[in-house]
Amino acid sequence: MNLDQYNIHDEEYISYISDLLENESVQSMKQYIQHGNTTTLDHCISVSYKSYKIAKKLNLDYVSVARAGLLHDLFLYDWHKNTEKKPLFKKHGFTHPYRALQNASKLFNLNDIEKDIIVKHMWPLTLTHIPRYRESYIVLFVDKVRSTAETFAPLTEKFSSIFSKNVS
Repeated sequence: MNLDQYNIHDEEYISYISDLLENESVQSMKQYIQHGNTTTLDHCISVSYKSYKIAKKLNLDYVSVARAGLLHDLFLYDWHKNTEKKPLFKKHGFTHPYRALQNASKLFNLNDIEKDIIVKHMWPLTLTHIPRYRESYIVLFVDKVRSTAETFAPLTEKFSSIFSKNVS
């Protein structure tokens, strides 16, 4: 498995997730935009790898973090196109962790930490579903940071180009 396009050359990390990346459903995340211009697969790889590095440094279950980080948004639909009116708690932000867990559970054998990471990665938005493991907190915090960066990246690029034109 080659992750050169992500600038990831960590063979140990790759060995933990390569079976997931070879799966057709996981690969299908390429077709969906998650935040800004970032695909869901790109987002999940980024969250997975950054979370893995943190968990490894903290001597936690970095294998579960790497695997669940990659699967945390395996909801497999374009959430931007869903325009039907729904009650707040039925909207994507609240429901997609359950869909991701359901999809991941059908495809892979998940341990309790992986399940917790996937279904609780939207906390505190999902108020009553408090993460049980330290590994879950790592993924949810990295997810928030990456989501914010990805959402604002197109805006940052636009402002950079405007400012560079004004300076010239």
